[in-house]
Amino acid sequence: MSIITNPVVVSVIVLSALCLLKFNILLALIVAAIVGGLLGGMPLAAVKDSFTWLPGTVAQSEEIPGVVDVLIDGMGGNSATALAYILLGVFAVGLARSGLGTILSRKLSGTLGKSKAAMVFTIAAVGCLSQNLIPIHIAYMPILIPPLLGLMNQMKLDRRAMAIALTFSVKAPYIVIPAGFGLIFQGIIRDQVNANGLNVTIGDVTSVNWIGGLSMLIGLIIMATYFMSKPREYEDLPIIGQEEGADEKEVTMNKQAWAALIGAIVTAFTSIATESLPLSALFGVLTMLILGGIKFSELDDVVNGGIGMMGFIAFVMLVAAGYGAVLSATGAVESLVKASAAAMHGNKAVAAFVMLLIGLLITMGIGSSFSTIPIIATIFVPLGLELGFSPKSIILLVALAGALGDAGSPASDSTLGPTSALNADGQHDHIWDSCVPSFIAFNIPLIIGGVIGTMILG
Repeated sequence: MSIITNPVVVSVIVLSALCLLKFNILLALIVAAIVGGLLGGMPLAAVKDSFTWLPGTVAQSEEIPGVVDVLIDGMGGNSATALAYILLGVFAVGLARSGLGTILSRKLSGTLGKSKAAMVFTIAAVGCLSQNLIPIHIAYMPILIPPLLGLMNQMKLDRRAMAIALTFSVKAPYIVIPAGFGLIFQGIIRDQVNANGLNVTIGDVTSVNWIGGLSMLIGLIIMATYFMSKPREYEDLPIIGQEEGADEKEVTMNKQAWAALIGAIVTAFTSIATESLPLSALFGVLTMLILGGIKFSELDDVVNGGIGMMGFIAFVMLVAAGYGAVLSATGAVESLVKASAAAMHGNKAVAAFVMLLIGLLITMGIGSSFSTIPIIATIFVPLGLELGFSPKSIILLVALAGALGDAGSPASDSTLGPTSALNADGQHDHIWDSCVPSFIAFNIPLIIGGVIGTMILG
């Protein structure tokens, strides 16, 4: 099987093309899964295959799962994430109603003044805390960003620059820093690399992953500066979860705001203690409800608002997990690696480049660097050893191959999160304003940095 006709490659190309044509991403994932599954030899729906173990025995019947069956079964792989996003949406709407997000945004805007660069890079820096120090992941985006949209409109700030900054804030920290989500990510790398023949520690992972973080920082500076160089006009439209005229109201730290702040603290501590996003979001919502941050009579409206804000993202993540399961079930990932290995000719630079491209293709489809690591480590570790890469080079290749594609994938929370916040007034396109800019800003530097890094590490 050639690289061009590999089901993974064809499927990801179909997915990307449909998304670029503004075809609904949820349907695009399903169509791409069907294309990949059929090309991989899977039936569309489950079929019964009759066979006989031994001559003279009664024929047995075995059901062969179809693409749709694997897709549906695989959706459970992101069920916890989907539930977390719904609850985080409820949490975000509750915070928005309390006025806490508006207070924080006004304090921030007062500090930053009218500087586009100060706003973009400060948000990127503050957002990094959401992965390590206060691990609430993308939940801060729909809380902090919508109240700032009016100021961004006045600045004529191109929201693509902010989308890049937000994506950076939820990716670079967990790649580099072994705390919070970073500890989970680097722990997965350590465990999967060790399960496939090496013996490395978290320290080994951290010692090389800074190359990925530096590559992303360079991409952030270049691309965010480029998009900030020209003004872009936006209309002042109503914002989801924010009452009309809220920008003009005097908002103070009242009972609701204090309850929301305590709820945010409870969410952060629960996330650290349990490493469970659904549980931490639930505790945050219940805390706000008990302390009066959310009125019991308004609870249904808050929940419906949360579903409206994050429900689509949750469904996309569910289908993305099913899509990844279909690609894995075809066996096409292993075939892709074998076909690519034949083109490497023992050249380490070429091998590193091809391996990173494979990671890009896989993660673009699955939409999760965390979920990609177990898939590629199984193949990359033996292949890297065979090609003579050092353990640290293999770690770097596995880490960056997993991270590649997550920034820019239409099914990734790294792009869905920024879109949910920046599109609160309906003026930010997911594909062209979040995915494409982030893809260019981070994937190109990560590939370059990965190849150079592996050459240095040996």
